[in-house]
Amino acid sequence: MSTIRINGRNEKIPPYPHHKKFIQYTRQYFFARTPLDHLALGKMIAARETWRGIRTRVFVPRMLILDPTSRCNLHCKGCWAADYAGCGNITLEKLDDILCQAEQLGIRVCFFTGGEPLLRKDDIIRLCDRHRRMSFGAYTNGTLIDEAFADEVARVENLNLFLSIEGWREDTDFRRGAGVFDQVVRAMDILRSRGIAFAFSACYHARNYQTVASREFLDFLQEKGCWFGWLFQYVPVGKDADPALACTPAQREQVLAQIDEYSRRTGLMLIDFWNNGHLAFGCIGAGSGFVHINANGDVEPCAFCHYSDSNIYEKSLAEALQSPFFRRFRQAQPFSENPLSGCPLMNRPDTLAGIVRDTGARSTHLGAAETVEMLAAKTMPLAQAWQPTADRLYAGYSAAQRRNFRMFLNYFAFRKRFTDRDIPKTDR
Repeated sequence: MSTIRINGRNEKIPPYPHHKKFIQYTRQYFFARTPLDHLALGKMIAARETWRGIRTRVFVPRMLILDPTSRCNLHCKGCWAADYAGCGNITLEKLDDILCQAEQLGIRVCFFTGGEPLLRKDDIIRLCDRHRRMSFGAYTNGTLIDEAFADEVARVENLNLFLSIEGWREDTDFRRGAGVFDQVVRAMDILRSRGIAFAFSACYHARNYQTVASREFLDFLQEKGCWFGWLFQYVPVGKDADPALACTPAQREQVLAQIDEYSRRTGLMLIDFWNNGHLAFGCIGAGSGFVHINANGDVEPCAFCHYSDSNIYEKSLAEALQSPFFRRFRQAQPFSENPLSGCPLMNRPDTLAGIVRDTGARSTHLGAAETVEMLAAKTMPLAQAWQPTADRLYAGYSAAQRRNFRMFLNYFAFRKRFTDRDIPKTDR
C-alpha cells in the first residue's frame, strides 16, 4: 500500500477507486512536468484515454461533472442556483444510465454538483455502490453531512467530499447565511473522526480574497483535516450575479502569490483553475478534461458555461461529446497562449459568443436564460482589465514552465486530430 504525506503525517493510500487514491492521482495530474509524466499517470490512465479516443473517435474526458438536482437548501448571494430552484431533477435511473455510458467510454471519475447534491445523498450512495470502479466527488455546502451519512461515506470508500467555505464565520455567513460556517466546521469534524479524506472548496471574491488566501485560514483548514483545496474566483453568471464581487487584477494577483507561497511552504495542494491554468493545461472544458451535465440533462462545456446544443435525453454521451458546439469549442482551445487568461467566460467572452452563434447553441441557464451577449457585457470589462497583469505574470514564468505548457497543448492537438471528426454510424 502506497503512502502520501498529508498535513505533516504519512497517510496510507488504498488502491483506486478509493477516495484517498483519487487525491493522490489528482496531485500527480496537476504537477505532471511533461506529457510523458501525464501519460504514465496512475497505471497509464491518460495513455489509455488517448488510445480509446483514437479507437472510438470520441474525445473522452477524464471526468464527468453531473448535477443530480438544481435545488439547494441555501440561497447564497450572487449564486446562479437561486435561478435554478425547482428547475431540474435527474431520476436515479437516468443517473445510473449516464454513469453506465460514461464507464463504457472509459470515464472513471464523476463529480456531483448542483444545486446542493447532498439533497440526493441517498441516491449518491446508491450510485457509489453500483459503480464500484468509479471514483466520485461531491461539491457540497456541508450542511447536510451528519453522522449517519459520514458512516455511509466511510463504508463505500469511493466518494470524496469537497466542503464549501468562504473564510471565517463573517465571510462564510455573509454569502451563505447565518450559522453556515459552524455547520461546515462541524461536518469537517465528523468526517475527520472517521478517517475520511476531504477537501475544501472556496469561492474568492472582492470581499473575502484576503481571508481565503491567508496563512491563518489555510492553517485552520489543515488542522481541521482538509487534504487539499479547490479555489474558484467569483464568476458573474446568472441574472442575480454581482460583477462588483469579482476581484480586481491586484486582488487576484495577491491570491495567486499567497496560495503559491503557502503550497510551497506546507505542501498543501491548492488548485485555482484561473490562477493555475498552466497546471490544468488551460481550459479543459467540452470534453478536453471534463464535461458537465446539468439537472435538466443539458450537456455543457463546464459547470460555469451554460450553453449547449445537446441534451442527454436526446443524445448519447458519446454523440454529445462530438456535437458541433463542443467540437468548435475544442478547436478554439486553449483560447489564449497565456494560461492565465484562457477562460472563455472570463477572458475571451467574444470568442465564446462567436462559437455559440455559429453552432446554434442555446442558453441552458435554467429558469432565466442568459444570452452570451448578456454574459459578455459583464465579463469583457473584467477581461480587459486583467490582461496586462496576466501578460506580466506569464512573462515571469520560467522557460521550462512555458515550454511544458506548449508541449501539453501539442499533446491535446494530437488527440483532436483523431477524435474531432465525424462519428461512423457503427460507433453511434
